[in-house]
Amino acid sequence: MIATGADALAFLVELGVSAHLVRHHELVLEAAVELCDGLRRRLGARFDAGAVQIGAALHDAGKIEHPAELSGPGSAHEAAGRELLLAHGLPEHLARFCVTHGDWRAAPHTRSLEDLLVALADKLWKGKRQTELEALVLERLVAQLDLPKWRVFEIADGVFEAVAARGDDRLARSTIATPIDLP
Repeated sequence: MIATGADALAFLVELGVSAHLVRHHELVLEAAVELCDGLRRRLGARFDAGAVQIGAALHDAGKIEHPAELSGPGSAHEAAGRELLLAHGLPEHLARFCVTHGDWRAAPHTRSLEDLLVALADKLWKGKRQTELEALVLERLVAQLDLPKWRVFEIADGVFEAVAARGDDRLARSTIATPIDLP
């Protein structure tokens, strides 16, 4: 059973995903933990942080079936990841993150706050701010909180920036040393 982000990472290892892909998921999970903690602590936001963290730790699982997308563009891994996770007994509410992290623009107002937070963590981990995605997250937060919109923006923007500010460090840790075959 997958109950935590750490469980999700262990599941990826069991599936035999590459060390590079595991590292990517570790770093996106790290960003998701910071994002969730910041929004809950500083705003009192309500969402399923456990699902966000599991989603962050599994969102690119489909790249095991589409390895060309490890180093190049593509979205075939999204549906493939969902199907892979469902085939291994994961529930739809967790498997969906494989699709929603990449297609949040397709139907943004049908995406849950959790869907949007996984997508945002997948941007912020490397220091990339995504204004359109952040605006959707802010919209969901304003709807649930008894705070003026400007205050929610001010606080959430600080959380987003704090997570993004560690992007260079995460990028530096994203490379995996591979042994060199010497003659």
